[in-house]
Amino acid sequence: MKGLKDILLLGDARLYEVCEPLQPEDQELIDTIVADLHNTLMEFRAKYRAGRAIAAPQLGYMKRLIYMNINDQPTVFINPELVYKSEEMMELWDDCMSLPNLLVRLQRHQQIRIRFYDRDWQVQEWDLSDDLSELLQHEYDHLDGILCTMRAMDEKSYRWRPTPK
Repeated sequence: MKGLKDILLLGDARLYEVCEPLQPEDQELIDTIVADLHNTLMEFRAKYRAGRAIAAPQLGYMKRLIYMNINDQPTVFINPELVYKSEEMMELWDDCMSLPNLLVRLQRHQQIRIRFYDRDWQVQEWDLSDDLSELLQHEYDHLDGILCTMRAMDEKSYRWRPTPK
């Protein structure tokens, strides 16, 4: 897949690295990363008919930034922290742009609270549940070098999904 930046695929050593935080003086880099993440996400959606968010390391930017775009509402999470995770778990089939045809059965926390900086460097704190909780946990894992394959419930928790025609 060719876009502004190629998505790193399963097996690329960079996907297993822990990302570095961003600083307010990194604004030009942040703007570049966000533009690349947006364009890549839109291209991925056109090809795979999926994709709600993407993390900076998936494009080789080893920085703590997540870009989410749901219903044409872009949100940038700079230096996010998971400050609460519910004890209640949910089981699901997870997918990832870095392994676009593979589904992985795993568990995620039903609810989370995430604290982050927005693009104006204002602290935000959101409580999320269900699919948004799962989505942000998935993207947050990327910032710590964790892929959904590493959270698989067992060796039979993988399923192939063909590319849409």
